[in-house]
This record gives sequence, C-alpha cells and structure tokens, in this order.
Amino acid sequence: MWPGSPQPLGARYRSGPDGTPGTNFALWAGGAERVEVCLFDDDGRETRRELTELTHEIWHGFVPGVHPGQRYGYRVHGRWDPWTGARWNPAKLLLDPYARAVDGEFALPAEVYGHVRDWPHQHRADTVRDERDSAPHVPKGVVVHDGAPAGPPGSPPDDDWRDDRRPKTPWADTVLYELHVRGFTMRHPGVPERLRGTYAGLAHPAAIGHLTRLGVTAVELLPVHQFAHEDHLLRRGLRNYWGYNSIGYFAPHAAYAASGTRGQQVGEFKRMVRALHAAGIEVILDVVYNHTAESGELGPTLSLRGIDNRGYYRLAHDPRRYADYTGCGNTLHVVQPQVLRLITDSLRYWVQEMGVDGFRFDLAAALARSPHDVDMLSPFLAVIAQDPVLRRVKLIAEPWDVGSGGYQVGAFPPLWTEWNDRYRDTVRDFWRGALPDVRDLGYRLSGSSDLYAWGGRRPYASVNFVTAHDGFTLRDLVSYHHKRNDANGEAGRDGTADNRSWNCGAEGESDDADVTTLRRRQLRNLLTTLLLSTGVPMLVAGDELGRTQRGNNNAYCQDNEVSWLDWSLLEDPRWRALCELTARLVRLRRDHPVLRSRAFFTGRPHGPDGLRDLAWFTASGTEMTEADWYAPRQTLALYLCGDDLPGRDETGHPIADDSFLAILHAAPTAVDFPLPGPPWAQSYELLVDTAAEEPHAPGTRHPAGQPVRVTPRSTRLYRAVREP
Repeated sequence: MWPGSPQPLGARYRSGPDGTPGTNFALWAGGAERVEVCLFDDDGRETRRELTELTHEIWHGFVPGVHPGQRYGYRVHGRWDPWTGARWNPAKLLLDPYARAVDGEFALPAEVYGHVRDWPHQHRADTVRDERDSAPHVPKGVVVHDGAPAGPPGSPPDDDWRDDRRPKTPWADTVLYELHVRGFTMRHPGVPERLRGTYAGLAHPAAIGHLTRLGVTAVELLPVHQFAHEDHLLRRGLRNYWGYNSIGYFAPHAAYAASGTRGQQVGEFKRMVRALHAAGIEVILDVVYNHTAESGELGPTLSLRGIDNRGYYRLAHDPRRYADYTGCGNTLHVVQPQVLRLITDSLRYWVQEMGVDGFRFDLAAALARSPHDVDMLSPFLAVIAQDPVLRRVKLIAEPWDVGSGGYQVGAFPPLWTEWNDRYRDTVRDFWRGALPDVRDLGYRLSGSSDLYAWGGRRPYASVNFVTAHDGFTLRDLVSYHHKRNDANGEAGRDGTADNRSWNCGAEGESDDADVTTLRRRQLRNLLTTLLLSTGVPMLVAGDELGRTQRGNNNAYCQDNEVSWLDWSLLEDPRWRALCELTARLVRLRRDHPVLRSRAFFTGRPHGPDGLRDLAWFTASGTEMTEADWYAPRQTLALYLCGDDLPGRDETGHPIADDSFLAILHAAPTAVDFPLPGPPWAQSYELLVDTAAEEPHAPGTRHPAGQPVRVTPRSTRLYRAVREP
C-alpha cells in the first residue's frame, strides 16, 4: 500500500509515481476510526489492505497491481452507538459510493443488516450490532478502465466522444418519451433475444426505429443507477422493477447489461447513448438522490450508513431515527458538503463521461430542503445554478416530496422545468366530464402562465403529461375506475385511489363495441390534447400502442408482462392507427412553431391583420367573455395565430406560421360548431378528427361561418386558411 492521493474519490486505475500500474482508492468517511479496502478474487477470497492515509477526512491509498475488473469493497471501523446516530460495523462490507460498476445483486439476508434483525425486543431491534460477515451476500464494486475499447480490436475507446454529436434540442422543440430500459425491449420481436432488456437492446436499430418513427426528441429513462430490491418484495417473490431504490450513483445498473458486469456495462451504456444521439435523440436520466436503498433504522447496511451514518443522512430529533421526507425511510442530508459533492460529482460524471443530456430529479423538493423547509435558495439549487457543466443540461424537477410544505409546483427557479401534475389532473377531469368550468383548462392548454410566468420562465418550464410510470396507463385510464393492485401483495393498499379516471361505462376489459369504440376515441382525445398544448409534452412508452397493466396503477414490482411493452398490439389495425396518429401529431408539432410557442401568449392584437395571438371560443362560435369562463361548459375552442411569432429564426428574421383552430368537445352529445369567419379565416382545412378510427387525410375544407357537426367526446384540429 502506497500513500496515494485523496483526489479523486473512488477507485481510479492509473500509474503510480514510478510508472507501476495500480489503483488509487479514496473514501470520505468523516467520523471513522479505521478503513480497509477489501479485494476479492474470482473465487470470492478476500484480501484486506488498510488505508492509512487520512487527508481532510478522506482515507486513501494506492495499491500496485490492482487492475480493471478487480472487485472490491470497504470495511469501516468506528463506534456503535445508535442512540447518537453512530452505526459503524466493520463486519459489513460496504459498496463504494463512487463505484463506477457493480458486480452481483443484493439478496438481503439477515447478515447484511448492521443490527441483529431478529432481536426479540422489537423496541430495541436496531440497537444490537450484528457481528456476522456480510461479504458473501452483497455485490462488490468493480475497478473500471477509463477509455476501455468500445468493441472489437481497432474500435474507438469508450471515452472517445469525438464522433458523438449531442442533439442539443431546444426545450421548446422537445418531446419527451418516458421508458424503462428493460421493459421497452423485453418483448420486442425485432431485438435479438440475448439483447432484450438491456442497454444494447435499446441501442438496437429495431428499438430506435420506433422512437424515430414517433418523432420523439428525448428518452427519459427510468432509474439506471445501480439499485437494490427491497426485502419485503424479495420475501414475496417480487422485485423492484422501476428502480427508485438507488445505492450506486455512478454505476449503470448491472442487470441491464448484456455484455457483462465486470465493468463492461459502462461501455455498453455509452454505446447506447451514442446510438441514440446518432438518431437525434437525447438521453435524460430519472435520478433518485433524495434517498437510498438502506431505508430507515431497520434497513440493511449496504454503503452510506456504514461509512458515516450521521454525515450522509438527515437524522430525526432522536438520532436513532431518520427524517423521512421521501416515504422511503431515509433522506440524504444534501446540505452537508460531502453529500452535495457526491451528488454533483455523480451528475457531472454522467454528463461528461457517460454522455447524457439531462436529468429528471425524483422528489426534487427533498433536495431543496435546508435544513427542514423547502428553500429555493438551498445549497443544492445554488450549486446547480452556478456549475458550468450542469447548468447547461436539461433539468426537470418532480416538484414535490411527502414532507410538510413539500408541494412546490411552479416554485422552482428559472433554470428548471417541472412535471406539471396540475396539467395532468385538469386534462383528465375535462375529458371525464368532471370540470366545473374551463378556466383551469385554458391555463393548461396555453402553457400554465398562472404557474410559470414569473422570473423569466417560459412555457417550456411546464412538462405536460397525462400519464407517467406511476399510475394508470393511458388505456387503463379510460378502462378502470378502481385500481387492481392485488398482484403487488399489499392487499390493495398501495397506489393512489385518486385516479381521475373514467371507464366509459364498463369496468375493465370489455367486449361491448360501443364501450371499446368510445375508449379508443378518448385515447385519441387525450393524446391530441397533450401534443397540441403549449409546453413540453411527455409521452409514456406504450401509451401509443394501447398498452394495459390490467388496472394496476402501481406496477413498481411487476417485472413481467404486466409492465413490459406488448409489441404484438401493433398487429391490430386499431392500435396501429393510434400509433400513427401519435406520430402524426408529433410531426405537426415539429413542423409548426405556433404549436410549441417559446413565449407566453398575450391575447393582444399583433401581425398584419391585427389578430390576437390566442383567442378562445364557446360552442356557439362566439369569442369567450369573462363570464363565459365561469359558466359550466364542456366545449372549448382555441385559435392560435401564426402571424409574427415571438423570437426570430437563426438568421434574425421574423417567424411566421399557419394559424390553427382546435375544438375540444367533452360533452356526451354532438354540437354544431360555427367556424369563426373573417378576419380569423375564410375557410378551414380539417387536419385531425378524433372521432375517426383511422387518421384523417388532410384536404377537406369547410367555409368559415358554416356550422360543423362535432361528434360527442371528440377533438378537431383545423388549419385556418386566410386569403390575402
């Protein structure tokens, strides 16, 4: 063991002072008394080396002859005093928080708990130290070779990004597509079986081909940081499928690798990113920095708890307990410098070395607490705002947590975009006929200026979505009134009961032709509304195929056909037509800047004809008055004027576009809608009619002033034809 260096943290393969290759190990463990790095051979035999150097609370040393592929972990010595939050236990092998690859899975037998899990006195269950060795039962970190070859001999190194071109899609032009790496390809017939469920599977041309046909600009990947399965799931024969249980913030989840887990997963992930970039698709990671897989005081000791429990976690007034703003047992103590460094080092690593283009932060309000209340001037948000790398990537907040004052929709600073659940709830309520009036709908369709028109924020601060991984799929939203979560083994207690869904007259799958026809129309209505709304639309993988989870609205533990995409749905012409409509709406949005405005509408006249940039109409074809917004109604039409749009093109010239009229009609009876006459238009070309099973062929024109019969519960989109 040589002294080595305290920087950078983690295990880094390099040459020593005399040119001898080896690995430098560096671990922050503020209150520890002694630290050992433990090396494991292929047979599981352990060799321990003590890190004798301590610099600024970082234990470090250089071990000659340790090469990439070497498996390792740490044992950290210190006091066992749960009453003060001290939980050091050298019998537990700990995963390096900076490990870049992980080999093996957490099985969570009793040996991996720092305390005696089956202690007979439950009120003291977490206070008696367990002396059994956990090493045989936990995965190990893997030393990774920076710049390892990406493929066959002669291929470029993994860290050679010279041929990579980041799409850098502007926020206003972005269409997000939330998907699960494993579930997206597990049943894809065009992906080779050995690659299904992996990073390589997502990089396969058959998988990317679907994304490019849809026209989405970014994939938002459910968590790919190394995560662990919860003990209560393993006992029921289930697994954590979504992955919101992180334990390694630098390591791609090993189970998603087709090429191996001794460091090969790093290169495979990078090649996936390159392939998506080559197709013009950005990669955004859903990241979980608010808590870890170690849970509360009765959880396992896997990494941070055994390194420095008091340094990494927010403890309650009673230091035996954890402050839990996440509902997952613990909360990372982000105001602590070393925790803030861990998070920002991880984020920069994924941007600079793994090539990703942005992040969606799970329960972001928990990261903004300093020390207890949510604070938009918190250290985390301040550091992100000034970081030269992170302030340039896409940042999406899930703007809430489960603690007091945690709901913060519309409150994040201008650098951020946010998941807008008020959009989700309003659109669901409108199409199920539950809105008292259309005031809220008007805000949601036009970019939610009531939430975001402050501090220089733009309409693309709102990520609009109707569904997400958490909740009903789009098809289940129109097929179920009640959740069906029995398969999760929690007696139906899990998952929200407030789904704002409508089953169209029958619960669950139905053979009634009227019911199924209405359901497909409702799907078209919801997708059309989403993709015509101002803001950033987010689609969920499979919704365009009519995917169902059989009413399960919390399928976090269903790593099976319940969650995996069923690509055979495309063999049914009805679902294929839904997919084609989705792609057509995305193309319309891409081709027409008026549908993705970069600035909030003003409602004031502008352009050569003096038309307002946004106008609203009642079902009788008259412009909305103030009183109309407060009256019960189930029909709303909006006119988007393409004259003189905000901003300029790349050459500094004004931007002009077509003008459009959209009619949203949620009533159960038809309506004769008079198309607005001059100066709005002389005639209207029908582009989309959700009453039609097949995508409508453009070209049909209707004279202005003529009433058009709008089918019950349907949407129409017209292009306004204005003569000079």
